[in-house]
Amino acid sequence: MRSAREKLESGAHLALVGMGLNALLCAVKIGVGLFGHSYALIADGFESLLDILSSLLIWAGLKYAAKPPDASHPYGHGKAEPIAAILGSLIILGAGAGLAVESLRAITAPRTAPAIYTLPVVVVVIIVKEIHSRRVKRMARETSSTAMEADAMHHRTDAITSAAALVGITIALVGGPPYHKADNWAALFACAIIAYNGVLIFWPSLRDLMDTAPPISIEAQVRSASAKVDGVAETEQCRVRKMGVEYYVDLHVRVNGSMTVTEGHGIAHRVKDAVRQAVPEVADVLVHIEPARGNGSVAP
Repeated sequence: MRSAREKLESGAHLALVGMGLNALLCAVKIGVGLFGHSYALIADGFESLLDILSSLLIWAGLKYAAKPPDASHPYGHGKAEPIAAILGSLIILGAGAGLAVESLRAITAPRTAPAIYTLPVVVVVIIVKEIHSRRVKRMARETSSTAMEADAMHHRTDAITSAAALVGITIALVGGPPYHKADNWAALFACAIIAYNGVLIFWPSLRDLMDTAPPISIEAQVRSASAKVDGVAETEQCRVRKMGVEYYVDLHVRVNGSMTVTEGHGIAHRVKDAVRQAVPEVADVLVHIEPARGNGSVAP
């Protein structure tokens, strides 16, 4: 199984691929949108432009998060990952608001029909972005990376906004002059989706920074692995927090109160090894040994 550092490096590489892809699609969409009189395609192109900056932030965050622990950061640099995701979400929210203002302003202006050649361009964009989104999503699941999840959502958003542009352009072309502004309304709809996805990215990243408890299944796996260790009478307090793509565990276990310090120390090491083997995402386990009830312990 790959280490957390290798997973982060793979994620950073995929973010670079996404940047190159967004740069190409941005140039195509804005260029075709300008010459083909499609405001929805232009808005979609600017969304791709912002995705480049967002992917750059995520790449930088993943690269920094992959750095090993040092004297100043004994728990590693994993918090850089949700910070990058939050910055990316704020960029998306600002972009959605700015493009919405421009789309509303364009609705009041005279319009000409979008060029028909804008349609195949949008179809190709949707297919390419959806394929890449799924690829990044798989990586996000493998690494439990909030930043990669955000990047996957960026690409999925781009596919959705392109689909909105496709609908708007089609209505404008089929409906004739009375429906030429359907393209503008599609651009406005795309802005709403951009802002919505910015919010969806922001909250999970903020929860990671606030050390919100991970899914209960992680704690259940930790408790189960600890309880199976020979000498553990009871698994008591268990605290798990996420640091980038890894988890750190604080665990209290009860053992026979008459055993020696050396024996208790050995059990603590076996608990740590068992937990890390059962949950490979766990980077470290701090085990606190307490006497079992009825062995001279003080009731909590």
